[in-house]
Amino acid sequence: MKYSNIEGVAKPVSRIVQGTAFSGRVSDKRDYMLGLFDDVFELGITTFDMAHNYGGGDVERIFGHWLETRGVRDEVVILTKGAHHSQDRKRVTPFDIESDICDSLARLGTDFLDIYLLHRDDESQPVGPIVAKLDEYHRKGVIGLYGGSNWSIERLQEANAWAAANGAEPFRASSPNFSLADQIAVPWEGCISISGPGSHDERAWYQEAQMPLFTWSSLAGGFFSGRFRPDNLDSFSDYYDRVVVDFYCNEDNFERLARAQILALEKSLTVAQIAVAYIFNSPLNVYALIASRSAGELQQNIEALELELSPAEMAWLDLLGDTR
Repeated sequence: MKYSNIEGVAKPVSRIVQGTAFSGRVSDKRDYMLGLFDDVFELGITTFDMAHNYGGGDVERIFGHWLETRGVRDEVVILTKGAHHSQDRKRVTPFDIESDICDSLARLGTDFLDIYLLHRDDESQPVGPIVAKLDEYHRKGVIGLYGGSNWSIERLQEANAWAAANGAEPFRASSPNFSLADQIAVPWEGCISISGPGSHDERAWYQEAQMPLFTWSSLAGGFFSGRFRPDNLDSFSDYYDRVVVDFYCNEDNFERLARAQILALEKSLTVAQIAVAYIFNSPLNVYALIASRSAGELQQNIEALELELSPAEMAWLDLLGDTR
């Protein structure tokens, strides 16, 4: 496992972050999740991603139980998110931020969140009160580092300009989608992606800034599993499978998949490992959120973290060149 130091986080952060956005009833997966957390921690993952709304709060509750019973809080970096929109309204307000922070602290059984990200943005809201509330909890010693998930670069810049002018802590991290597969539409309202040719300028900005990126849907929701083919897309009915079909299955992405299959065969790796290696061989400061489902799957992702791809291979995978 590789680790890096991030300004504002007291402990090393593992480059692969264990995701916890499990589908279905999380309460039915309690024993499985506790065992999985044991396995990934033993393999060197020290950073775990979760959110206030995952499993109706059960993900944080189960993880809090794991922290307490294993006695590893001092070794673990908690990344959790709040202020996600509800069915009723957008919730990116100081009131909702404070409420969600307090809920997460109680569920996790801790008095400190290493990394706190706003799960969505609401551009109708001024950034000043939002940053002020996060800065308040940072100064109280409740949040180590904060940032935005699915925040545009323009809003991040606006927030940090306000912070600089008002003596507040700036946003120090961002969490957009980033994958070898390019999203062909927005899967959920307010999602921000920096994948594909249309996001060249955004990636250039992040490359220059070297802001830590906690990138989500690194494997495009399972697109690189090989289960999805142009001739079987009508056979999928599960909600998350339909997300892959509707938002990743197009001609260009199938060509990316085909090229990843060729490279995987040549290197005796899996297609998923090539897709993970693509993320880590980018010039961005990436910490990939990957919801590994088993120790074996995680071990493959760790191996992919170590794989070096040449610039020609990177360009070829992303359809920017014809040779590798």
